[in-house]
Amino acid sequence: MQIAKWGNSLAVRLPADLVRKLGLKEGDQIELVADAGHFRVIRQPRAEDVLQQLRGLRGKLPAAERLSRDAAHER
Repeated sequence: MQIAKWGNSLAVRLPADLVRKLGLKEGDQIELVADAGHFRVIRQPRAEDVLQQLRGLRGKLPAAERLSRDAAHER
């Protein structure tokens, strides 16, 4: 891989095969972590992934644990 100038920064162009292996797509946010001469790539969760996880939590709170607006305003 070659390092190139991109504005005032440096950039690395990732080969398509590596992008596929990592499951990356345009717009993804990644973090590179150096580990004893190696790099780990950590992809930050995509907004749609986070929303899907949140949707999976709907209706999971027992009725006795649910908060009501009236009770919150009484405090």
